[in-house]
Amino acid sequence: MPATRDTSQRRLQISELVHKQGSVQVASLARRFGVSVQTVRKDLRYLAARGVMTRAYGGAIDSNAIGGGQAEPAYEVKRVVHLDDKRRIGKRAAELVEAGNTIVIDSGTTGIQLAEALPNLDITVVTNDFGVLSALSSRQAIKIVMLGGELRRKNMAFYGGLTVEALDALQVDMLFLGVDGFDLERGITTHYEPEATLNRKMVEAAGKVIAITDSSKFGRVCLHRILPISGLDMLITDKDAPEDIRQASQDVGFELLLA
Repeated sequence: MPATRDTSQRRLQISELVHKQGSVQVASLARRFGVSVQTVRKDLRYLAARGVMTRAYGGAIDSNAIGGGQAEPAYEVKRVVHLDDKRRIGKRAAELVEAGNTIVIDSGTTGIQLAEALPNLDITVVTNDFGVLSALSSRQAIKIVMLGGELRRKNMAFYGGLTVEALDALQVDMLFLGVDGFDLERGITTHYEPEATLNRKMVEAAGKVIAITDSSKFGRVCLHRILPISGLDMLITDKDAPEDIRQASQDVGFELLLA
């Protein structure tokens, strides 16, 4: 069979796989078809350019599955939607923090509620979120380390190379990770690539990784992957968490706290 025929058949099969599974990974495709990862990347770029799929970290996602077809909500909307759930989740997360801890609070409206709920203890809070900074600025006992970079007004947080580099020398007890998408197969995802890059760096620096999210994010897949569900130590969510999430906590091995 000519090489062009091989290529077209492989790309057709990749298209069928991504629509069937919702996502594909470069490494597994390379093994499946017996080709190099560079060849698979070319295939994915070709298919993405034609709207068949959307490139994501380490692979690609079905274009129809991303974010449930939704764009990233406006910051003002995020601040008020599911607010009662976020307050309960933030309060439950704050109960885990003890004097002497160093924690990272990721950007996001649930993280702001965590910051609001923190007692005025001798702790260190590292964040890139302007709302978290504002919530903690009057707590004299709390040491605040603000990660610099370029302000993204879409969610009032800082990103970029400077932000990532600031984490190089840090080791923290806990990371409280905000969530845009939480899918059992495709992991924790976000709308914004620099946020995913920064979040992965935060994960590396943290002794314990704790996702904080309301249940509206379950089953949602965004473009950029942060980490698989197996990378979590704990999930704090509301009592509307579906049964598959509850079961996954046992099967995968992360602790589940319901607020």
